[in-house]
Amino acid sequence: MAPPLPSSTFDTITSNSDASCPFCHIAITYPPFSPLSPPPSSSPVVSPTLTSPSPQTFVVLSTPLLIAFLDIMPLSPGHLLLCPRSHAPKLTDASASEARELGYYLRILSGAVARATGVKDWNVVQNNGMAAAQVVEHMHFHVIPRPGLRAKERFTSTMFGRGQREELDDEEGEELAGRIRECVAEVLKEEGGRERKGKL
Repeated sequence: MAPPLPSSTFDTITSNSDASCPFCHIAITYPPFSPLSPPPSSSPVVSPTLTSPSPQTFVVLSTPLLIAFLDIMPLSPGHLLLCPRSHAPKLTDASASEARELGYYLRILSGAVARATGVKDWNVVQNNGMAAAQVVEHMHFHVIPRPGLRAKERFTSTMFGRGQREELDDEEGEELAGRIRECVAEVLKEEGGRERKGKL
């Protein structure tokens, strides 16, 4: 028996989009798939080139309400973004159902990223508005693996998800996204087992 998923219908999308928003473009381009049986990296459903001529997109989760993908300028390997498919500039613009699903999948994605990267510490960061350092005006959470503080880094920079960024390598992005998709499925299956044991 599969664990309960917040969005159990993976063949429909309800989306309100903004044509100028890069995250809306990604949400429209990539269809939902079941996180319990994710497509392999070779599947056209998750092909990073679907967003051409824009930068390639490496999708790790795609439900009818949410989409998660690797950051193209990561602070560390595995740095990903999770956002609603519908255009919502700030957290307060997300619907109640989107907020519930965001909360559910933040925990699942955190576990999957830790497993896929081998890094057991991470930040979850969410900014609202330009003054709060929001760059793309489409509400999103960052999940940022933190392999360890470097001597020259300040603690507050790490705590608030700042630091030196490097461009994501396409080959590394494709391989890492596939690994995270597999880890999401593993974590969800384990969650289902724990829930069943708790009911006994």
